[in-house]
Amino acid sequence: MLASSVNILLIEDSLAEARLLQELLKGFQFNSFNLVHVKRLTEAIGLLTDQQTFSYDAILLDLTLPDSEGLNSLQPLLQCAPRVPIVVLTNTNDDELALEAVRRGAQDYLVKRQVSVETLVRSLRYAIERKQAMESLREVNQALSHQVKEQTVELVKAKEQHQMTSEFVSMMSHDFRNPLSTILLSTELLRDWEQNLTKEQKRSIFQRIRSAGKNLVQLLDEVILVGRADVDRLECLPTPLDIKSFCQQLVEEARLEATSQHQIELNIQGEFTGTLWDESLLRHIFMNLFSNAIKYSPEGGLICLEVIAQDRFALFNLIDSGIGIPTNDLVKLFQAFHRATNVGKISGTGLGLAIVKRCVEAHGGEISVESEAGVGTTFSVKLPLIYSDFADHLAKD
Repeated sequence: MLASSVNILLIEDSLAEARLLQELLKGFQFNSFNLVHVKRLTEAIGLLTDQQTFSYDAILLDLTLPDSEGLNSLQPLLQCAPRVPIVVLTNTNDDELALEAVRRGAQDYLVKRQVSVETLVRSLRYAIERKQAMESLREVNQALSHQVKEQTVELVKAKEQHQMTSEFVSMMSHDFRNPLSTILLSTELLRDWEQNLTKEQKRSIFQRIRSAGKNLVQLLDEVILVGRADVDRLECLPTPLDIKSFCQQLVEEARLEATSQHQIELNIQGEFTGTLWDESLLRHIFMNLFSNAIKYSPEGGLICLEVIAQDRFALFNLIDSGIGIPTNDLVKLFQAFHRATNVGKISGTGLGLAIVKRCVEAHGGEISVESEAGVGTTFSVKLPLIYSDFADHLAKD
């Protein structure tokens, strides 16, 4: 059904033809047609793109214009007014031309000398209704396409979550089984052979039990920490900390973990007096990075922690000369349970770098990595400098 008032844009360079069409539309008693006439295609495009003019329900397009010829006029109109139906006007009764016009986006085709009130109004009505039906179908298709994309994303996320869950279960089964087996075998050995064991042998067994228990606690702590970070419960609580002494302590602890083939160095540049840090977050960050640097440098080599005071940030670079990380693995490097493809039989949970990233972000910083397989890796952690006087000012406010 046509609206009671229909706005028509007529693009026709002949005044006589334009007046004839206007008179025909005036003679139709059931609808009011508001005809706007322009002689050039550029004028029509100007009206269609002008946001202040009223909207048009249909376009009557003459194919012979001073600034455009033939069906080439269709494309510019469809680009600037894709939802307005176009009815082509021509002096030639050419079926092939009519079909080509429809293929290119016109809704109908009229021969001027055959136009009557009935044919003109019928053509306009059908063009408007067809265009409205096409637009409705297009909107439905867009909505369906959007729903399909959303569901696809959800399915991909669900698949990734399922994969991560499977990897988590597999990892937990493996990494819990090993220390638990050590503890179980060691206690059975003590139970069955206690009388035959020397003090040194007993001390060694107790040390294995203690080490296995420590590994279990560390693994549980890592899982809990990742879970807390995922639900935004990882807080940064900065307090005064001598960052130089802290870093020296980290290096000493790393040296105890490393082999004699590793050379661990510390290079501190700049002043950090009066700065506040969350020691717990820093320890999670750098102990994991040091542990990886040592573990993935099986042949030993230099491991260096650089600490540089910048304008408003502190830059921590941990540099190793280990096995490096393949380029394809860098994208997913900080995802939980992801491990590089070149780690071989080197043990690990895939949680360390996920924890590092979450702790860095909780401290308001960012982390990046540069690596080359077989050459080494550099992790760069950039953390904001928080000063005690600034914290006191915030507390007063």
